[in-house]
Amino acid sequence: MARDYYDILGLSKSASDNEIKSSYRKLAMKYHPDRNPGDKKAEEKFKEITESYEILKDPQKKAAYDQYGHAAFSNGSGSGSSSGFSGFGSGGFSDIFEDMFGMGSEKSRRSASSGSDLRYDLSVSLEQAYSGDQVEISLTVPSKCEGCNGSGANKGSKPKQCNQCGGYGKIRAQQGFFTIERTCAACSGAGEIIGDPCRICKGQGRVNKSKKLSVNVPAGVDNGTRIRLSGEGEAGARGTSAGDLYIFIDIKEHSLFQRDGKDTFIEVPVSFIDAILGNSIQVPCVDGSKAKMNLSPGTQSGTRLRMKGKGMPGLRGGSRGDQYVQINVETPVHMSRKQEDLIKQIKELGIEKISPRTARFKKIIE
Repeated sequence: MARDYYDILGLSKSASDNEIKSSYRKLAMKYHPDRNPGDKKAEEKFKEITESYEILKDPQKKAAYDQYGHAAFSNGSGSGSSSGFSGFGSGGFSDIFEDMFGMGSEKSRRSASSGSDLRYDLSVSLEQAYSGDQVEISLTVPSKCEGCNGSGANKGSKPKQCNQCGGYGKIRAQQGFFTIERTCAACSGAGEIIGDPCRICKGQGRVNKSKKLSVNVPAGVDNGTRIRLSGEGEAGARGTSAGDLYIFIDIKEHSLFQRDGKDTFIEVPVSFIDAILGNSIQVPCVDGSKAKMNLSPGTQSGTRLRMKGKGMPGLRGGSRGDQYVQINVETPVHMSRKQEDLIKQIKELGIEKISPRTARFKKIIE
């Protein structure tokens, strides 16, 4: 006499669907042949629990079994026991993998892959990077076909379910303990076949279109900063969701400033008179303003001074960086005779004290 299916799974007749699946999962993992190689008893036990689960997981089969017992399947139409492991492909042991590894709902598995993400390189000035800006860009991307509303089918017709994969979009194969899936070659994963394709998009559901987008460039962006525009990438095939558009920022070379993170650097030429006397000079800043900087008397060429808080803003707020000023003392050129005479007079008064490094160098090489 055949054993009761509920007894095989260790359940009562009042067991819920979740309890049935949970019990089957535990027992199937325990008695699976791959975990018990060469154990005939474990193999027979696995066949029993698989057969039981195939009946009890199906509401109609379960109702028939609850009313008539094994007699409900005396013609062999309801049980999967004749083929041993036939339950794998029809939702038996494969259910375990869907629960354990999140293979997703049938609806999500049926849908074709969404459109690809796209990249756009946007060059902006340092001033735009400092203050932020709204920039309009133009590009051509695969977009949803208006003629068929992205379905790929001609007006008046509809896509048909793929016979090869049954609308699943993938072909499943059992290999030992694992269920392997591959994209259906017949429908390219869409789960549908288009018999009468749209004349505009040739059944693709998308066509190349030019469009303009407004990109918000936030203050503080730097080279390589990535801005994501959701859904503005390539349209998905046959009406599936579009990918994203990623804007990669490239900062144009500036005539005065160089940048390193939030800090800026500038070289400022200074007359030898200002450097000697320690006068004040005007220094441009990246925000467009000018700042007064006082030089120390005898400032040397190559001296680097810091202007705190005069650099770039942070991308996500916070304090500004610093601006570093490198002083380049300029040697006079194109002097008049009178100017040359005045310089000669200074030399005659002695330059050893006012040019100590020069004096020391002369002593070394003498």
